[in-house]
Amino acid sequence: MTDVSQNTSAGASRDTVKPSPHVTHEVLNQAPPRVDVNEYTSNIPLTEAVAAFEGGWATDELTEIGAYVGTAEYQHDAQLANTITPVLHALDRWGNRIDEVEYHPSYHRIIAESVKHGSHTRCWSDPQPGSHVVRAAAFSLFGQIEPGHACPVSMTHAVIPSLELQPDLAAEWVPRALSREYSPDLSAGPNQPAKSSALFGMSMTEKQGGSDVRANTTIAVPAGRGGPGAEYLLTGHKWFCSAPMSDAFLVLAQAQGAANGSGEGLSCFLLPRVLPDGTRNVFRIQRLKNKLGNKSNASSEIELDGTVAWMVGEPGRGVRTIIEMVSQTRLDCVLGSASGMRQAVAEALWHARHRAAFGATLIDQPAMTSVLADLALESEAATMTAMRLARAHDEDADDSEKAFRRLGTAVAKYWICKRGPHHAYEALECLGGNGYTEDFPLAMRYREQPVMAVWEGSGNVIALDVLRAMSREPESIAAFDAEVNRARGAHPLLDRHLDGLHRTLGELAGLSPDQAQARARRVTESMALALEASTLVRYSPTAVSEAFIAARLGDDRGAEYGTLPDGLDLTAILDRH
Repeated sequence: MTDVSQNTSAGASRDTVKPSPHVTHEVLNQAPPRVDVNEYTSNIPLTEAVAAFEGGWATDELTEIGAYVGTAEYQHDAQLANTITPVLHALDRWGNRIDEVEYHPSYHRIIAESVKHGSHTRCWSDPQPGSHVVRAAAFSLFGQIEPGHACPVSMTHAVIPSLELQPDLAAEWVPRALSREYSPDLSAGPNQPAKSSALFGMSMTEKQGGSDVRANTTIAVPAGRGGPGAEYLLTGHKWFCSAPMSDAFLVLAQAQGAANGSGEGLSCFLLPRVLPDGTRNVFRIQRLKNKLGNKSNASSEIELDGTVAWMVGEPGRGVRTIIEMVSQTRLDCVLGSASGMRQAVAEALWHARHRAAFGATLIDQPAMTSVLADLALESEAATMTAMRLARAHDEDADDSEKAFRRLGTAVAKYWICKRGPHHAYEALECLGGNGYTEDFPLAMRYREQPVMAVWEGSGNVIALDVLRAMSREPESIAAFDAEVNRARGAHPLLDRHLDGLHRTLGELAGLSPDQAQARARRVTESMALALEASTLVRYSPTAVSEAFIAARLGDDRGAEYGTLPDGLDLTAILDRH
């Protein structure tokens, strides 16, 4: 070892080679924490959409939610819930089967606050013009910061129309689903009163079928008379069951007839975790899925073995019954993608406004300005379109609105959810190395966005559903066409696109099924861009709509974010975010 004294000058004190008492550096040129920002009032596209679609009566409550989700405490809970992830306890320490999933307390705090503000079922308990818009905004605000809890919240919202097809079951379960209370416990115990609240899940897919639910093999045998509202015993498995600690689920199974055991076809059932006498139903959680993202929300594989459930709707009409639920959750996928885009834009802009490089603040450098404005355009188009669709789901919707939402929701689910992952990546890149670390929220968002495109029907499933809707419900084409053509005449590029879309839809009728299927994605994309552009023309400032049309429908549109045409008012676009 070298003698330190040999490296000192003559007469120098040994103290002169001690480490400097001063710190090595100061932390400079880093963005401050993005906390205590009201996520509602700072999101001008969302506030304007709520007002435009008749939800302004809830401004005070949405402002309250926006302030809450912007706090450091809520953000910390979101981080904890996604890093200290759910744990399965199949057995207790004595070997008894319990099939419970343990969540970090932060998850329970998040979902309790979300339920308290009615982001699950408020539109059903207080139906009025704009109710679905307000519920969509509340749902989006909570999910913008912590998206995983939104899964059971969404399914509880979506289950109401399906439950109402079976009035006797609805009388018991709908009031519990409408409750603003949240309890993480399944029950108080045997012979104890049932919980006054309930969260719902949905489990359809099996190993062999996936999206082809008619290939399901789970069997439902009647315990008595059979038929709608009757008790059945289910035996089989489900390959994906998210939020397994929900109080009840809608599931699909092949119903057997009561008289001779003959098959009645795929039917829908309400399956509770706890039976009326307070004992646990058979609900064997085999394992939790090791997912790419959506970490705070447990997803599981389950087995059913003589599991008690009650039929919802008519025998053999399971898909028709549960599709009411699927339609609602598809809209929530759109909302989830849009709120994720909002988080991505907000975080990227915050960083760019507080960091300088090469002599200028990032946001003032043209290359970065173009990227951020392009991301903001995508976010605003998604937000406005999602809220327009939410308004179409209100109870005052006429037949034309219902036909529009049938097709429009599927179109938006395909396109907006598919745009989410690359949007998150591009925003992440704006933060540089910080964005790639789990200490900042965009790494979580990048892993989260794909789930919105996969759940409730991945790209091909949704594109084919668009074709199916147009074929079986031609009134939906007329309603969609009327909707997008309300903006005709506002911009020549949009008019050109609408003309081309009209020709394309007309050509579909003359194609074979295989030829039509080959065009399904192109047709759906074209419809989505028409819907987004038309919505922006009618409800956003001219600077926004013209930039979107030029960037998405123009001849010189780029393939990547940040390749906007010249001559656009990028400052006006960014000031809204």
